[in-house]
Amino acid sequence: MPHTLHSRHAILSRPIVLIGLMGSGKSTVGRRLAARLHLPFIDADHEIEVAAGLSIPEIFARFGEAHFRDGERRVISRLIDGNPKIVATGGGAFMQDDTRQLILDKATAIWLDADIDVLADRVGRRDGRPLLKDREPREVLAELAAIRNPVYALAPIHVRSQPLPHEATVDSIMKALNL
Repeated sequence: MPHTLHSRHAILSRPIVLIGLMGSGKSTVGRRLAARLHLPFIDADHEIEVAAGLSIPEIFARFGEAHFRDGERRVISRLIDGNPKIVATGGGAFMQDDTRQLILDKATAIWLDADIDVLADRVGRRDGRPLLKDREPREVLAELAAIRNPVYALAPIHVRSQPLPHEATVDSIMKALNL
């Protein structure tokens, strides 16, 4: 179906927020999607680190997850300001009631979903994930998926993140957005 300038404008008139488990490609795909759409890209985790002056593992270690989630909510609230952009959130952001409602009300939420094996392979390439500290990634990801996937499913757009080049996921997002 051909899309009109109006529909493209409606989609691109508010932030697009990528949600999903760690390793689903939110940051990497988000950067590429932003470039394709000529929009700014913002990684919420990076913004949290800048605001706190600490890394996410340091925030978790010093203050705990509840403190981190409060800061995350404040940062995401600041980022979802009505201006078009691509925002990659941390995996737990959408699990917080206030943050989830803000995203659903003021942005276009896209759930990047991937198989546990794909996620485990991807997260194994990077250290510094507090929820994986001293644990088996595949086991943690399966536990998180069981809890989080039903909540992520509240996002109006669901895109599979396959073990393919990230451009394939960007293409799937563009198709889902009718762009």
